[in-house]
Amino acid sequence: MTEYTFKNIDNEGENTLQTIALANHLNEWMYATIKPHCKGKVMEIGSGIGNISEFFLNDNIPILLSDIRESYCKALRGKFEGFKPLLGIEMMNLTDSDFDLKFSKYFNSFDTVFALNVVEHIYDEQLAIANCYKLLKPGGHLIILVPAYQWLFNSFDSELFHYRRYTRRRLEKVFTSNQFQVKHSQYFNAAGIAGWLVSGKIQHHKIIPKGQIRLFNNLVFFFRLFDKLIMNTFGLSVITVGVK
Repeated sequence: MTEYTFKNIDNEGENTLQTIALANHLNEWMYATIKPHCKGKVMEIGSGIGNISEFFLNDNIPILLSDIRESYCKALRGKFEGFKPLLGIEMMNLTDSDFDLKFSKYFNSFDTVFALNVVEHIYDEQLAIANCYKLLKPGGHLIILVPAYQWLFNSFDSELFHYRRYTRRRLEKVFTSNQFQVKHSQYFNAAGIAGWLVSGKIQHHKIIPKGQIRLFNNLVFFFRLFDKLIMNTFGLSVITVGVK
């Protein structure tokens, strides 16, 4: 496995985030899925342009936003500064060689740390999860959402610099090897598999088409029902919640 060079300007990632921003129902579904596992003071890893952050802020939940890129941090400041629940915006690299020196002020500070569609971008996933552990208070929750199933890896993953996709078992193993007790684990968004296969593997798109995401967004109500019907036994993503 080759380590990707870190890009200060992430055009592909930003284009994807802007497209996903159009999917308000999908973003709300993701938020509603993780919210029951969130408590107290929250930190978001990889806030991007704030597609999920705004739900926390609008619900008056105290949250610290962070991202690896200054361009995203600047966008977050422009969008959210002045929101009372906002605890701050921090440029943070979970695998920074000086992580302990730079971010020790945040150690044992948060009741919840979450990262949605972030860990698949990180070469050293073990170090990333270990550093999340440091940020949490004892009893705190770590929530990770990542893409599911390596057989779904396609042009979207390559363009977005994904190292891997996960199964529930593989993600749970990363948690337990870093002292977390797994509290909850599930798949998410089974209906999204079809679109991912058609656009990424068959049509070889490099960025999710806006028309496709709009169509999906309009059908989220039915896709949520389908996930309940199959009891989250498979899906485009996998979510794991661990306790420190």
